[in-house]
Amino acid sequence: MQVTWTIGELATRTGLSVKAIRYYTDIGLLPTAPRSQGGHRRYPPQALEQLWLVRQLRALDVPIAAITDVATGAHRLGDLVAEQLESTQTRLAELRWREAALLALEECSGPERLRRLRVLATVQCRPQATADFTRAWQRVLPPSLPARLADAITAQAVPELPREPTPDAVLAYAELHSLVAEPAFLGYWAVPHVRDKASLYAALLDASDGAAPSVAAGRAPHRCEALDALCRACARAYETDDTPGFRAFMATNMQTTVPLLRRYWQHLDALTVGPGPSLGRTHCWLVEGVIAEYDPAR
Repeated sequence: MQVTWTIGELATRTGLSVKAIRYYTDIGLLPTAPRSQGGHRRYPPQALEQLWLVRQLRALDVPIAAITDVATGAHRLGDLVAEQLESTQTRLAELRWREAALLALEECSGPERLRRLRVLATVQCRPQATADFTRAWQRVLPPSLPARLADAITAQAVPELPREPTPDAVLAYAELHSLVAEPAFLGYWAVPHVRDKASLYAALLDASDGAAPSVAAGRAPHRCEALDALCRACARAYETDDTPGFRAFMATNMQTTVPLLRRYWQHLDALTVGPGPSLGRTHCWLVEGVIAEYDPAR
């Protein structure tokens, strides 16, 4: 004859309340045996094992619905553990991000605190903010660019979020979101008046590669082959000659956007660590070189 348990006996052995065991029974978490002659519930031996499993998983804050899936065989315990671990890691990342954001607000006061609060509010939901950020750059870049060029730019322009964010990193990431929405910043990269955008971007990437050694060495922007390559590419894009007058025109036009470029890549550098200067940093160096050499106002 199979040994069965009363609900009171299960409560005594497991330390759970009768009310809790009755609830677990009602939601289908526990197997039951035929009732006694007096009409009382009886439980087979495996019910005790199920209750120990419930207690242990509840001690880890696993939701009842997830435990029920395991108990009824709809889900494997290993899968449940993996899902709960992933969920916990996600929550921890969100809490670390929130802590860093609050620290960024705590370390300042007055108007600067209000300014930071406005900026940080734009990236409150990080996964959505990251996806929006990537899509923003995809909209900024001309659709005629070959995929390899667009990928090369977005790979450097859209940073990976740090796993252990500092207040400075959180603030830098939020500032990037604000800058990429600036009309002047968007217009600079969209180059609406240029027909052959793919050739222009390819030449700009080559010029930035050429400037990388000078940027890495900490040299000030100056006339060099990379700067000449940038100016020639821009002249071709505007279907004109690369003359001192055209370079003065470039310097004047770049004056309004270079502060945005500089701020963007400074914030980006606060979030990324690479083997050499970033594409944006070298491009900014070249633009500043054009202004230093050819700005009519200097």
